[in-house]
Formats: sequence, structure tokens, C-alpha cells
Amino acid sequence: MQTVSVRTTQNVFIQYPVASLGDRMLATLIDSVIVIAYMIGAIYCLMELNVNSPAVIIAVIAIPYTLYHLLFEIFMGGQSPGKRQMKIKVVRIDGTPATVGNYLMRWLLRIIEVQAMSGMVAIITIALNNKGQRLGDIAAGTTVVKLVPQQAVTANEVFTLAEDDYVPQFPAVAMLSDRDVELIQQALEVYRKHDNIQPVMLITEKIKRMLSIETDMTFENFLTTILKDYSKVTSGK
Repeated sequence: MQTVSVRTTQNVFIQYPVASLGDRMLATLIDSVIVIAYMIGAIYCLMELNVNSPAVIIAVIAIPYTLYHLLFEIFMGGQSPGKRQMKIKVVRIDGTPATVGNYLMRWLLRIIEVQAMSGMVAIITIALNNKGQRLGDIAAGTTVVKLVPQQAVTANEVFTLAEDDYVPQFPAVAMLSDRDVELIQQALEVYRKHDNIQPVMLITEKIKRMLSIETDMTFENFLTTILKDYSKVTSGK
């Protein structure tokens, strides 16, 4: 399964699978239903109010219809209501958050490949592209990933200490939060499952700076020790 490393707000990369063609089509269907429902409601209201002004009609119907995806992706961080429902999101191919320029490029080409061509060009391109990109994504340097829910993991759930007399090597781990520990575990999982070293290297440097630790341990041994220490310190034993 093709994956993309997405940067979190803590500057740690977490692997997410590229959204499937089915997820994207269902998201588009949901968005289409919302747009159609809005247009029907807007037209009904305009008729009831006997509004005949072309400017008002354009402002109430044409502009929202045309800018639907662009505005939602900008203000909802890469998601439309359909994407949010399907738990998928637009990100840059390098894993960083997409910019307004990226969304704009996707939207401009969407008019051609999705609306003008009934989506066939987009479907074919996504199916043939191993990064889940349509033409708009290729031009914008983006893709769409599946936001797989990350279960909160505490240190006690990750490691069970074998010895009751275990002595923490880095007592400063008490400064860490459960969220920090969760990110450490996720980074280790990415390394062990996908052989991606970048997340563990980044989180290792972050923890060393945060706790003012200097050590020659390998990153894997260091992070494993941090998790054990945290489990011991927070267990009160």
C-alpha cells in the first residue's frame, strides 16, 4: 500500500496510506449531494422572494457552486465535507500542509478534469498513478491521504517492565506528556514497519533538546529507554 509521511504539528512524520479511488469517489458523491441540496434550497428561496437580479443570482448560486471545493479545502485544512466524512485529506506530497496556492492549482484543473470531463480523466489518472494523484494533484504537488485513526497509546500500554527494581536512566522524562510518549511510539512503529528512519531521528533530537540529554545511545535504544523510564516514573513505583 502506497503511503505518505505526513508532518504533525510536533514536526514528527507519521505514515498515512494514500486514499483509495473509492474513498475519493464517495467523498465527491457526498459533496455533490450537498451542492445540489444547497442549489435547490437557494433557487427555492430566490423564487419565493421573487429575486430577478442577475448579480444576486450569481452571488447566491453560481459563486458557491464554483468555489465550493476551493473554499472548503482552504478553510478546513485540506478537507471538504465529503472528504471529512470519508476521513481523507489533501496534503503536499512531501507530507507538509498544502498551501492556498496548492489548493488553487488543484481547483483550476478540477474544473477541466472533473467537471468538464465528468471525472473520467481524474479517475483514470488516479488509477494509473501510484501516489493517488489526479492531474491537479500532480501540478500542485499534492495527494490525498486516508486519516487512519491513531489510538492513544500510553507508555504502560507499550512496555511492561520486567523488573520491579528497574531504575530510570533519565528521570527528566517526568517532564514529558502522554502525547509526547504517543509520538515516540508512533515514530518507532513507522521505523519498524516501514524502515523509515526520519521520524525517529526527528523525535530523538526533539526529546534530547527538551530534556537536555546527551547520550551516545542509538536512536532506537534511546527512545525505548525513554518509554521505559516514563512508564516507571509515572507508575509511582
